[in-house]
Amino acid sequence: MRSDGRTPDRLRKVRITRDYLKHAEGSVLIEMGDTRVVCAVSVEEKVPPFLKNTGRSWITAEYAMLPRATETRNVREVFARTDGRRFEIQRLVGRSLRSITDLNDFGERTMWVDCDVIQADGGTRTTAITGAYVALVDAFNTMRERGMIEGIPIKDSVAAVSVGRIEGNFFLDLNYEEDVLAEVDMNFVVTGSGNFVEVQGTGEESSFTKQEMDEMTVLALKGVRELARIQRRTLHWSP
Repeated sequence: MRSDGRTPDRLRKVRITRDYLKHAEGSVLIEMGDTRVVCAVSVEEKVPPFLKNTGRSWITAEYAMLPRATETRNVREVFARTDGRRFEIQRLVGRSLRSITDLNDFGERTMWVDCDVIQADGGTRTTAITGAYVALVDAFNTMRERGMIEGIPIKDSVAAVSVGRIEGNFFLDLNYEEDVLAEVDMNFVVTGSGNFVEVQGTGEESSFTKQEMDEMTVLALKGVRELARIQRRTLHWSP
């Protein structure tokens, strides 16, 4: 058993609250354990210059952590221009959402996905991806209701989860306490149909074998299947 009472293959408690913000086309508050992220999607009637006059759309993301999302105050990230971690995560969120969206099907528009961590206890990037997908579907629903598009241009769902090795044992969905202790830390971004979008693996204190990689993959797929069920249940819809 872990410090929060979970077995090694259990996710933290997940709760997704839709329509969390009044003005965004799609928004959610997603809670995974004590990690809480607000995901909001906005529609912009233009695309980046490299897509102008192509008829294609774009999805891009921004990620930030509030100063007291953690135990000690962080510098407000809007001023932290050189924060490589933040840029890495927002590119990951954007790639993950673009991978399951038909970018030829909603005109020359940009979907801006803002992910703001209001409380952090590990897994903020994976939580952001899982919640951003729900917010994106809701934004497309809003566009359809307004007559801007005919259908929802989503090909598959997407969710993400972490897996770590601590003292030779594997654990799903690490909280902060476990993340600090992990010798190996991995993040898996996977579609609802089981295809991999991205796998990020780091040997924090040691390397890992192919067999260990396979074990972590099995654990991650179990977690993502459960997250996909939660997304479907929350939306009452699936691609």
